[in-house]
This record gives sequence, structure tokens and C-alpha cells, in this order.
Amino acid sequence: MTATVSIATPAHSTGAGGTNDTSSALRFITCGSVDDGKSTLIGRLLVDSRSVLQDQLANVSKSGEADLALFTDGLSAEREQGITIDVAYRYFATPARKFIIGDAPGHEQYTRNMVTAASSAHAAVVLVDATKLKWNVDGLVDLLPQTRRHSLLVNLLRVPGIIFAVNKLDALGDDAAKAFTKITEALHAFATQAGIAVTATIPMSALKGHNVVTANPGWCGYSGPSLLSLLETLPVTAAETDVPFAFPVQWVEKFHDSADTSKGRRVFWGRVATGTVQPGDTVSILPSGKTAVVAQVLNHARVAKNVGAGHGAGLVLDREVDVSRGDWILASNDAPSHFETTREIKATVAWMDDEPLVAGRVYLALHGHRWIKAKVKRIVHSLDINTLQEHDAKEILPNAIGHIEVSLQEPIAALPYLQSRVLGSLILVDTASHKTSGALLLG
Repeated sequence: MTATVSIATPAHSTGAGGTNDTSSALRFITCGSVDDGKSTLIGRLLVDSRSVLQDQLANVSKSGEADLALFTDGLSAEREQGITIDVAYRYFATPARKFIIGDAPGHEQYTRNMVTAASSAHAAVVLVDATKLKWNVDGLVDLLPQTRRHSLLVNLLRVPGIIFAVNKLDALGDDAAKAFTKITEALHAFATQAGIAVTATIPMSALKGHNVVTANPGWCGYSGPSLLSLLETLPVTAAETDVPFAFPVQWVEKFHDSADTSKGRRVFWGRVATGTVQPGDTVSILPSGKTAVVAQVLNHARVAKNVGAGHGAGLVLDREVDVSRGDWILASNDAPSHFETTREIKATVAWMDDEPLVAGRVYLALHGHRWIKAKVKRIVHSLDINTLQEHDAKEILPNAIGHIEVSLQEPIAALPYLQSRVLGSLILVDTASHKTSGALLLG
């Protein structure tokens, strides 16, 4: 079970990437290059949707005018330097929906923070600063490297809704419409070449509020919805219920009260990664290989209830089996389409360490809640984010994307990342510094 993930992924559809349920809270991130206006955009969303109090607005005001970026730049270093370093989360709601926003940093050295935020996002707003681009040229406009890098990463991470927001067009005056047309042409050419399914491209001014909460029909030749109106209709990522049951054990609880519903047996708590589980299901334990029958399923409130992917659950087995944190409880090998286990994997890697990735290095790999030693066998190739060409390489540079082969000390139950975000991903951690070094997406 070792296929390579391609940089070009299929267009997201409601069936594969999301569900039409718009009643659930939408988790989205803002990303892009440095100073493209990500923090200002979030501030504008909060202010114009009336999600901030007057005293909060006063705290970020300078000379009577609100500095919208300060709503998310909470670290002292961020305020001093005027940049975003860590991911800042903000919450707001409209009559139509609730939202969780992640303001991701634009600096290349903080790419790992952006990847962390994107891994759980339902949508991504990639900002493009029109004032930084040489749009008044023949041919395609050259996009900034971080615009390309962040777009590729959110696509690799299966974020179903990707929106390009061309910002600061108000600064271009009468040339705004022409600039938007040229930049849109370049963005769509890049997206087509990279296999990125773009939900929309919107002309915007986060500072002035154009097309953020309220639409400005006809501005820059655009007559579509505002950003907020579009976000209110986007689907959330679908629960992975169409693949076999998989459950990474996070916590083992032992009851001693004879009156408890588990009758003294241990309860294994965690979040269902894929499939569904109900009493009577036969399951196997990884890595021990032991089998058992599910005697009881508890939901997050300790109420007996069948639980599906994406929800917390407590499992009670019909007999005592050695299960610890980090083990996986899986659909039995007798079930249709049961999981294959493997020690040899091929994967796309988003490399986030300060040192290049080279063959022969040993790392700790985290799969679910299970730690395994992993050795990088081979660097297959690296991706040039400017040309999107893959080339042979002996190393993967910091903040680059590439393909590698890895040998694990113990087998894992794996699925391609396009089928399962949990089963199809691993994190590599440096054994000496304990820093997160890279994210692996399996084929």
C-alpha cells in the first residue's frame, strides 16, 4: 500500500471534500504573503459584523481610527513588529452561521504554524496584495512565492473551499478593474496548472470594507457575493464515514464503581477517525493484533449511543485486552475493505524544519496518538513552487514540498490522505530538539 500523493489533486466536490450542511460552524483561515492584509481582513469582518464591543474597539484605536490588525495580533512581538507570528483564533457569528477564524502568519519561517491551522480548516482565504504585483505588464503577472506556497499547501491538506481575495485594490484608483483582471488571470492559470479547485476570486479592500461584509456590485467589474456571504454558504469537511472504522486511543479509564455501566471494565476514549462503531462490532487492536467485540459505545456525555467519524467516543470491549494510549482499535480483518498495515510508505512532505531534510535521518513519527521511529530512506524529488516542476533532489529545503520514502519501525494502518485526514497523515518530530519537522501526506 504505497502510492505517491500527487501535487495536483482532483477538484473538490460535495461528496469528497465537504457536506452541504451549513448549520455547522465553519472553520476557515486567512493566509498569503507578508502584509497582504490578513489581520486587517479579520478585523474588518469582526467590526462590520458587529462582533466586537465598543471598549474592544477603543483599545485598538489610534488617533480616533481603529487599527483592525490589532484584533488578532495578540503577542507583544507581533504588535511591536507589525507582523503575525502565531496563529490567532477568533470567533464570531452571523444570523446565518457561526465561524472560527484562524489568522495564519505570512512569513516563510512560520510556515509550520500556517500548516497547523490549515490541517483542520474547512476553507482558506488566500489574500493577494495587488499593490505588490507588477500587474501592468504583457503576459501573466508573477505571483509572490508565499501566495503559491500557501495555495499549494491548503490544496494538499484537502481544504475544500479555497478563495482568492485580491486585496488593496482601492489603492490603485481608476486602474483597480484592470489590475483585478490581470491578477485573476494569473491566479487562475496557476490554479489550473497546480490542480487547485478555486471556489471564487473576489476583489477586495479589507481597510475600506469593499466586498468583505457588504457587496459592492460592479466594483472592479465584479458582481458576485461578498466574502462573508460566500463563507455563509460553504460546506464543512465531510465526516469520513464511508471507510472502515478506525479509532486512535487517547485515554484509558478504569472504573471501580460497581454501579457504573461498564461493569468495571476499562473504557477507551478518543475521537472516531473513520467509519462508525456500534455494540456487537468485531474489532482488532494495533499493534498487538488481538481481537475483541465492542460491548458498549459511550458518547462524550457518557450516554450509550452509536458514534461516527469526527465525534468523541468511549469504547468498552467484551473482554480484557491489552490496550494503551497510542494503540488503534480497527474494524476486524474479516470486515470488507479492512485496513492494510505497512512499514514502508511513500508520501508528500511539507518540510518545516530549519535544517534541510536528507536521506538517512531518523525521526519520531506521530500517527494518531502513536509514536513510532521513522527513517527517511530516499528523497524522491522536490517541487519548484514557481514552475511547479518536480526535480531530482538530495535534500528538501526548509518550507519546501517534496516526495520521500520512509521506513517505519512498526507497521501502521494507513489510508491515502485523500480518503482520510487522520489515517493518511503523520508528523515527523526531531528526536533531539523535539520540534515538529515535517508533515507527511500518504498516498
